[in-house]
Amino acid sequence: MKHRHVKVAVVQSAPVLFDKQSAMDKIADMSREAAGQGARLIVFPEVFLPGYPRGLSFGARVGSRTADGRRSWERYWQSSIDIPGHETELWGELAKELGVYLVIGVVERDTEYSKGTLYNSMVYIGPDGLLLGKHRKLVPTGSERLLWGQGDGSTLTVIDTPFGTIGGLICWENYMPLARTAMYAQGIDIYIAPTADARDTWQSTIRHIACEGRCYVISSNQFATKASYPADLDGGDEIKGDDFILSRGGSAIIGPLGDYIVEPLYNQEGILVATLDLSQVTQSRFDFDVVGHYSRPDIFQLVVNHKKQDIVRTKD
Repeated sequence: MKHRHVKVAVVQSAPVLFDKQSAMDKIADMSREAAGQGARLIVFPEVFLPGYPRGLSFGARVGSRTADGRRSWERYWQSSIDIPGHETELWGELAKELGVYLVIGVVERDTEYSKGTLYNSMVYIGPDGLLLGKHRKLVPTGSERLLWGQGDGSTLTVIDTPFGTIGGLICWENYMPLARTAMYAQGIDIYIAPTADARDTWQSTIRHIACEGRCYVISSNQFATKASYPADLDGGDEIKGDDFILSRGGSAIIGPLGDYIVEPLYNQEGILVATLDLSQVTQSRFDFDVVGHYSRPDIFQLVVNHKKQDIVRTKD
């Protein structure tokens, strides 16, 4: 029998960009603060480690790249992490100490092949200290495609917990109807949507997902200012004309009928905390179950390839 209530926390903050230790310190401090308020599930924003490089071009234009841009990308690579690795082990110790589930947005280094590709990922850590899984963003958005590779279906991850099934997609993946359907079909109860989108339209998106999937939606965004950028950053001139607040946030918690449980937080750092009643998920599916009685498999079918896509395969 699953526990029907769980307290969750959504972190809205930003580390110093390209500073791994800054992110690690914030994750530890804010996790302890959230756990102190009784949270058992704590969610951090998209690429919280080592930060979202909003406004930076990395010296790239169509047909050319600069030496300074390559050095900036190497700096980003150096401040990213391996999964599993030293950082995930530290988070395991933290989660075990606090008795919580941690979901953290990170930039992940490829450790299997060339070690020259980064991924926009989120990791799941359990209260037993174990790395439970990860998800790699399927399609980086716009100029993000220069920074991050594409994930595959092997990381459409959901995690079974004592209070329900958790999982999610990152930022604009949530505009991919088939990706959402693949998540719903795995019985998701708490849908996690870390993002870098602070526009009003994002609120429409997460409310729609909650109503469509009949699930709780937890959306976490960074509150980032120019002060969170290192002073010695190559390409720092590119954001000189931008407002001081680079990302205003907008983290929120939505109920399974599309109503706010906690309304969006803007223009400040903070932690949103709410107690979720998972019986509301069951009740909400009485009249609409998108992959159940409201599906029409005689008309529509989705084929999901969950296999890991390897560049090299060895034949027997």
